[in-house]
Amino acid sequence: MGKFSKGTLSTLLLLAASISVQADTMGGGWHDGWGWGHMLFGSIMMILFWGGLVVLIVFAVRWMGSGRTGGNDGLAPGSRALEILAERYARGEIDKEEYEDRRRHLSQ
Repeated sequence: MGKFSKGTLSTLLLLAASISVQADTMGGGWHDGWGWGHMLFGSIMMILFWGGLVVLIVFAVRWMGSGRTGGNDGLAPGSRALEILAERYARGEIDKEEYEDRRRHLSQ
């Protein structure tokens, strides 16, 4: 068997096996065979986590702001114009003929 006797060879094999078992129990064995998979899996999970959190925040902001109207106090666009026309007529800015003509055009 060359330079090593049977006893020395078995002792070296036993020592190597002991070191291998010790490394596996202490976490030195590349995470139980995953290798670089932990880094890839961890990166994907981190992206999914932060992306999900951003989506939840966006939905929460939209949901909280959905009770507001588009800035016209909930009126249809034509009805607001009719209100302004009536106010102008009430203030005397326009006469009755102009008021009736514009009201007809807005009501169409």
